[in-house]
Amino acid sequence: MTFALTQEQQMLQETTRQFLEDRADSKIVRDLMESPDGFDSDLWKAGAELGWHSLAIPEEYGGVGYGFAETSIVIEELGRALFPGPFLPTVVMAANAILLAGSEEQKQELLPDVAAGETIMTMALFEGSHGAGPRDIAMRATAAEGGWVLDGVKRYVLYGNIADTLIVAAQTDGGLSLFLVPGDADGLSVTVVPTLDATRRETDVSFDHVVVKELLGEEGSAEPVIERVLLLANIALAVEQIGGAQWCLETAVEHAKTRFQFGRAIGSFQAIKHKCADMLVAVEHGKSAAYWAARNVDDEAETRIASPMAKAVCSDAYVSAAGETIQILGGTGFTWEHDIHLYLKRAKSTSLMFGGVRHQRRLLADALGF
Repeated sequence: MTFALTQEQQMLQETTRQFLEDRADSKIVRDLMESPDGFDSDLWKAGAELGWHSLAIPEEYGGVGYGFAETSIVIEELGRALFPGPFLPTVVMAANAILLAGSEEQKQELLPDVAAGETIMTMALFEGSHGAGPRDIAMRATAAEGGWVLDGVKRYVLYGNIADTLIVAAQTDGGLSLFLVPGDADGLSVTVVPTLDATRRETDVSFDHVVVKELLGEEGSAEPVIERVLLLANIALAVEQIGGAQWCLETAVEHAKTRFQFGRAIGSFQAIKHKCADMLVAVEHGKSAAYWAARNVDDEAETRIASPMAKAVCSDAYVSAAGETIQILGGTGFTWEHDIHLYLKRAKSTSLMFGGVRHQRRLLADALGF
């Protein structure tokens, strides 16, 4: 398999990078970090107008019918720019959950709005630590007249503070199920949780006797859907990590070439050369794993292997690249004004999201039958 981009994919990459450099530079990212929502609706809609949201949605549901490979090109650029916004929970997670589990009527109703950037969705899955799987979901939905009642707390819900609709996982007498819950439902309250990575909002969502009427798909059929969505989400995170790691590598090399000590560029010293070479190897290794995973999502058996492998490899590569870049930048790298701090925090945060490296290696071992 070749990882070279087609002409159309290359245009998508160049257009996305240019847009982010023009409209979402470091100053904008820092401003959004400090904003209440951590999100800019104008940028969100502009991204939709560029076609980011519709790439992997079939044409009959308002998309353009490409695939995950094209979406991953956008995700890599978003990671390179540390772009704040609910792309992962809306376009990657919720859209795929609807495609996998939704009825034809639900797909026709929900997906065109996702493709057009008219709605923000998220998935409320876990009550405990990162890395839990669908079998760890304990919240119960109690049957009531005309629907179900939800009580409990969901944690680490991405952008729950601005979601128009939440896809909530809960147990019923029929098994694990998914529910469509409006973001303004009575009894629903959302708390933004301070986290290491301020460029991405995570929230706790409390359900106090929230009455819901609509299931996503059939009752008791959610476990394979959630497993599949998490595999795709981790591939998306791996690609995003590569975008950030590549920025770190380029920043470190540029500094090593232009920073002089003792009359020589510091990049001419063996210790710095070795650091840059090690970073290059790690980033290229991560690219191979992430690109392979992103281009094989249609093969479910391969995805069970490629997703945890990519997430584990890219997590290590990104954390290492960010840490080594700080070392190469020296005193500059220890100042809050330098953006490398934001990348290190994103690297640490994404390495834990939806299961850390140890969890991913355990999933990989299980998939390989060890």
